[in-house]
Amino acid sequence: MSEPRDVDLLIVGAGPVGLFGAYYAGVRGLSTVVVDSLEEVGGQITAMYPEKAIFDVAGFPAIKGRDLVANLVEQAAPHKPEYLLGHTAAGLEKREGGFAVTTEDGVVINTRAIVVTGGIGRFTPRPLPAGGEYLGRGLVHFVTDPNELAGQDVVVVGGGDSALDWALMLHPIAKSVTLVHRRAEFRAHPHSVELLHASPVQIVTEAQVAAVRGETVVTEVDLDVKGEIQTLRCDKLVAALGFTANLGALEQWGLEINKRSIAVDPTGRTNIEGIYAAGDIVDYPGKVKLIVSGFGEVATAVNNIAAYLDPKVSAFPGHLSDYGA
Repeated sequence: MSEPRDVDLLIVGAGPVGLFGAYYAGVRGLSTVVVDSLEEVGGQITAMYPEKAIFDVAGFPAIKGRDLVANLVEQAAPHKPEYLLGHTAAGLEKREGGFAVTTEDGVVINTRAIVVTGGIGRFTPRPLPAGGEYLGRGLVHFVTDPNELAGQDVVVVGGGDSALDWALMLHPIAKSVTLVHRRAEFRAHPHSVELLHASPVQIVTEAQVAAVRGETVVTEVDLDVKGEIQTLRCDKLVAALGFTANLGALEQWGLEINKRSIAVDPTGRTNIEGIYAAGDIVDYPGKVKLIVSGFGEVATAVNNIAAYLDPKVSAFPGHLSDYGA
């Protein structure tokens, strides 16, 4: 078992909001550990849409998810946060001067304060009704590198934003792209639906995957279209059916939780002294779940933690140009 970590601040969640929190913790001179159940930093962006362009980050007319994550890591790097990836925060014990958090793998982090930036919590992709045995053999839930699908026949299943995003992104790269949705109408943003109908993507609605075939990898899929079977050539089957999520062990910490969200005050403080939260995982009147909102929330939380840990300092960090690396 590894040695316990002793730090000023534990950040639970290594998505964009957690990474920005690591930067601000460093600015305020706080030693930091960032823990995440995923094997890579970046949270949902890394897992679900690393190549998707993000348009609502201040100062970037557009930036790919993968590039945004890399920039956030670089921004925090001078302050040397420690990343514990592939570890899930589980047990919480209140101790004098802070907390002891134990991961599911038994790693103990002794910390003076905590910021929870866990996004929507632990998420699991919704499975296809058929063909689950081909997962990793042509069936995927996330496309990590679109260029790997160049020249392939791709079938995307789903009607939400992720499904349409993948279909629109892949059609200039792939040999063919077919989007399959079980309803006639889409849940995605109306502008994405307009772009879809104006694209070369083949659209099959009121249909679902009935069977998947291939000796070792996917080569064909059968679609049930209003009771009739249609067979499509398929090299890559992208199941973008959404996901289920839960807060896991965080629900046992005694935090005030409302509809799978953690209640916080304007400083990001929860009902437990010394524990703060920010990002999509929090709830308060007027909350808007955007990356940009999370950036402001975690900056507010971390700066207030600095003042909480040392009442002699101000929550206001001053002009950051004075903190040049």
